[in-house]
Amino acid sequence: MEQPGDDSGVSLSHQPKKLEPDSLNIENSDELNDSPIEEVRLTVSIRDDPTLPCLTFRTWFLGITSCATLAFLNQFFGFRNNSISLTSVSVQIVVLPLGKFMAAVLPNKAVCVRGTNWSFSLNPGPFNLKEHVLITIFANAGSSGVYAINIITIVMAFYHRHIHPLAAMLLTLTTQMLGYGWAGIFRKFLVDSPYMWWPANLVQVSLFRALHEEEVRPKRGLTRLQFFLVVLVSSFAYYVVPNYLFPSITALSFVCWIWKHSVTAQIIGSGHSGLGVGSFALDWATVAAWNGSPLAYPGFAIINISVGFFLTLYVLIPIAYWINAFEAKKFPIISPHVFTADGQLYNISLVLNATNFKFNQHGYDDYSKVHLSIFFAFAYGLSFATLAATVSHVALFHGRTMWQQTKATFRDKFDDVHTRLMKKNYDAVPQWWFYSLMLIMTGLAMLACEGFGRQLQLPYWGVLLALCLAVFFLLPIGVITATTNQQPGLNVITELIIGFIYPGRPLANVAFKTYGYISMVQAITFLSDFKLGHYMKIPPKSMFVVQLAGTVVASSVYFGTAWWLLTSVDHMCDPSKLPKGSPWTCPGYDVFYNASIIWGVVGPLRMFGRLGLYNKMNYFFLIGILAPVPVWILSRVFPEKKWIRLINMPIIISGAGNMLPATSVNYVSWITVGVFFNIYVYRRYKSWWARHNYILSAGLDAGVAFMAVLCYFTLQIRNINGMNWWGLELDDHCPLASCPTAPGIQADEMCTTHNMLAV
Repeated sequence: MEQPGDDSGVSLSHQPKKLEPDSLNIENSDELNDSPIEEVRLTVSIRDDPTLPCLTFRTWFLGITSCATLAFLNQFFGFRNNSISLTSVSVQIVVLPLGKFMAAVLPNKAVCVRGTNWSFSLNPGPFNLKEHVLITIFANAGSSGVYAINIITIVMAFYHRHIHPLAAMLLTLTTQMLGYGWAGIFRKFLVDSPYMWWPANLVQVSLFRALHEEEVRPKRGLTRLQFFLVVLVSSFAYYVVPNYLFPSITALSFVCWIWKHSVTAQIIGSGHSGLGVGSFALDWATVAAWNGSPLAYPGFAIINISVGFFLTLYVLIPIAYWINAFEAKKFPIISPHVFTADGQLYNISLVLNATNFKFNQHGYDDYSKVHLSIFFAFAYGLSFATLAATVSHVALFHGRTMWQQTKATFRDKFDDVHTRLMKKNYDAVPQWWFYSLMLIMTGLAMLACEGFGRQLQLPYWGVLLALCLAVFFLLPIGVITATTNQQPGLNVITELIIGFIYPGRPLANVAFKTYGYISMVQAITFLSDFKLGHYMKIPPKSMFVVQLAGTVVASSVYFGTAWWLLTSVDHMCDPSKLPKGSPWTCPGYDVFYNASIIWGVVGPLRMFGRLGLYNKMNYFFLIGILAPVPVWILSRVFPEKKWIRLINMPIIISGAGNMLPATSVNYVSWITVGVFFNIYVYRRYKSWWARHNYILSAGLDAGVAFMAVLCYFTLQIRNINGMNWWGLELDDHCPLASCPTAPGIQADEMCTTHNMLAV
């Protein structure tokens, strides 16, 4: 697990209206001619025009450009203090006018390819919906991130070791593409079946239909495109303040300004290293970092996350800290780092053999057991509970419906209108395409791990075991995702398995996790996009080609961007050596690095097993299993109370799941903006919300991205980091918030010069 709760196992992008099992008689439905799922019937068109061109010059040009742009920007931001993940929604909006512009200006005569009989047109007609969908699929590949970059970063920036660039590139490519191969095996059950309806795709379908409907500019108003441009320009102009002129505005913790010499007050008030009481930000990057844009989350999800965040950060953690559970007062209250028994940062070189890069048992016995901050420890416990609660919640609330849908799927009753149209109008992707891709990528994966001096430490059997785990869990997790929009993750399971089987090897641990966990995620992403194409009536072969090309382009750009920054920015990911105001602090990768120590070097047996200090965290598996039960009972006893079914225990338990690397100020700002727009504005000004909410989110994201890139390439790349003043520090000026409060612990000079028990 690269970070506690990094994958909470719960997707929050869209919550469908719950279908009561009794109201959905799958085997005797009278509506199978359309779709047995009401939400699909209300959202997806049952018309298709197979004559519309798909893989046009415009599709390739705009698709590859948007894919590469998103990949570059997301990796560029991935190393920064406030990491923003730009989604394909921005591209979905922007490429529409660009596509229409190309249709208006490009010549329509055919272009012949020399030496062949093949020709194509630069302009085959008006820019159409199917081109738009394929470009967005391209962009999805660039926006989804490349998990393997975490491994490359910790090797180069944290362990300060060399990794062969070809091995790194193969690792990047194979982890992204392996899942695509075996997704074809389950395509029949998870795409063709009308009962596997992938509710999150309905948001995209709705937006596509809205963008392609004729729009009339309202009186004294703006079209959606005009509104997007106004927001983009405003966000672009403003972001020069938090990004360059006044970085401290990203976290304003006034409690620390009042009580400058109180450790306790700064622990309570710090937005970066403490509980963040009273802390706030005037920066969209702080709002959207780590959790994504709050404007894209439904109101019920924001409430569940808020409840979980407040219970974790303001009830559980303070109680555990001030009763000194796990000797919490010896360490910072919130920190992603690992410590010795006397509160010092753990010197990993003393327990890791520099020659063979394996665990040094004698060094460990002579040094110290690994200790965690109280938040880090409970974050792992809560991640265990989240995984268990997800399984329990899905079984209780969706089990009967899922079982009916799965039975109908295996009986091959695929006769809804969408499947019939696809089979009638388009050829399916040959199975040998999938099998060939699977075999090629498996071979390259074993080459990446076994070759190049086995730099990744993982033997071939580890690769095969990881892939077997991914394939084994793909169908059940795919069914859960396709019917409930909740996706349990395999990160905890994979880390535990390889940690016990093959301990003491940090890179083997993270490589095994990446092949087992992310290859399954990529398979589900592929199937989800294939279902989107199914709904939008895109030829399956065109979908396959675009997804494959998009993945190759995105993997290459992610790798190239990361390699360039890691080899060109001095002291990358080392805040103690970076220039003042430098944003290249890599908080997400710092957590991944410390997780590689916990699970890979020291191992789960010495952390959460019988030899560890935190074996009681295993009780959270039981807590997670039982947590949804009271809510389910109440929903059965009081069926008229519809709000009870909106209480989602996996989401509540994982409410603070992205803290580490996210901070309390990120959460407080995110919750504030989310509650205002998706609860208050949604209820009071629903027509405005429906028209502008998602476009506002896309414009804010795009403006921040463009200004950050402009500042970097014009100023920061030359080490021109703004005026040297108080506000230039990328900090909330709470230096004592990371100090321990146990007497006698010498953390650093700053902490020892103050009264550790000051109030």
